[in-house]
Amino acid sequence: MTLFADLLDLFLHLDRHLASAIEAYGTWTYALLVGIIFAETGLVFLPFLPGDSLLFAAGTFARRGSLNLVPLLTLLSAAAILGDTVNYWVGKYLGQGMLRRKSRWIKEAHVRRTHEFFEKYGGKTIVMARFVPIVRTMAPFVAGVGAMTYRSFVFYNIFGGILWVGACVLAGYWFGGLPVVRDNFTLVVLAIVVISVLPAVIEFWRVRREMKKRPVAVTDGNAAHP
Repeated sequence: MTLFADLLDLFLHLDRHLASAIEAYGTWTYALLVGIIFAETGLVFLPFLPGDSLLFAAGTFARRGSLNLVPLLTLLSAAAILGDTVNYWVGKYLGQGMLRRKSRWIKEAHVRRTHEFFEKYGGKTIVMARFVPIVRTMAPFVAGVGAMTYRSFVFYNIFGGILWVGACVLAGYWFGGLPVVRDNFTLVVLAIVVISVLPAVIEFWRVRREMKKRPVAVTDGNAAHP
């Protein structure tokens, strides 16, 4: 329960925590941000770490001059790309065993949802998943298990990593200086989380509805066999 409360506090008060980190660690804050983004994208059992909202918050502090925009974009893009790369190879070499053992760190529902994304969007899933929490962490893992070859994965990984980090950080940089954003940062973070999760919720609901509409095959045990 304490862990959940700490994570909730981190999400809701990202600006306060990031300001404290910058004051306490200075330039080492870049390393802290790199570590969080790498862990959120690269470690399949840590999908709950802040991603979009953290990047947005980092962008707002770059706007205020507390962080430098160019190193921020460069380092965090590299962290996102490296994280997905590690996640892919974990899926390739350990994924089948982890799925067979039904590891408590990997939820079957998350894997199933990610497979649905791959079935619908193919390789573009790696790019699109960047903007969907949980699916973002599971997509490279599932790709490694067998959904994609590494040669195909590399392109989508690099493009998606740069696009995701760039979009979120620059959104924070451009809009973070607005008084309405600065004075209501918690609400902005909540809005980012809701907007990020909404596509996955809609897609999951749509798939469930389609599955319910499908006719169920009934096997008649008394039917005559030729």
